Amino acid sequence: MLHPVMHILKQKNIVLASGSPRRKELVENIGLKVSLCPSLFEENLDPKSYNSFSEFVEETALQKVLEVDDRLKKQGHKPDVVIGADTMVTLDGELFGKPTSEKEAFEMLTRLSGRSHTVYTGVVVKSFEKVVKFTEKTNVVFGKMDKEQILGYISTGEPMDKAGGYGIQGVGGTFVERVEGDYFTVVGLPLYRLCSVIYDMFKHQLNKS
Repeated sequence: MLHPVMHILKQKNIVLASGSPRRKELVENIGLKVSLCPSLFEENLDPKSYNSFSEFVEETALQKVLEVDDRLKKQGHKPDVVIGADTMVTLDGELFGKPTSEKEAFEMLTRLSGRSHTVYTGVVVKSFEKVVKFTEKTNVVFGKMDKEQILGYISTGEPMDKAGGYGIQGVGGTFVERVEGDYFTVVGLPLYRLCSVIYDMFKHQLNKS
């Protein structure tokens, strides 16, 4: 999708406001060169202050982007594009972030077992003064898991830095019966929408290049 503007993008300093190697790999797999710059934004926004889960994840992603953009500019590195994302798992109207303990991971996974839940990923793309925000959501259906399977998964350590306590692209994917929507939304970066936004941002430069 980005091929017509790829020669333009390859000359840009693109920064991912994230420390996630998974997100970096996704972006690099589509041919973009990016650098990781984990945001120092303290993710302390109150979801109850927002009208929807979409607003909440978009605002969190925006604050990550603004913090990284501001810090890099002060250091004399002006990024051409900053991309930020925030992913949350929701079940029964409740947000599941990253578990703070193995006990919490066990509780999350027990509740997800045998049920369908919704994953929201909010994305912000900032190129100089232009800022685009969007959210994608995807339903994920888990098969039934017994106590031993959940404890065994927790012992791998994988759940502890993942929203909802699982990583679909890792061992956690073995619990997923089916995905209804964009798989990459669950990984943490919806590629189709991201590429659409980036293409729209730079296609006007085609006639100039």
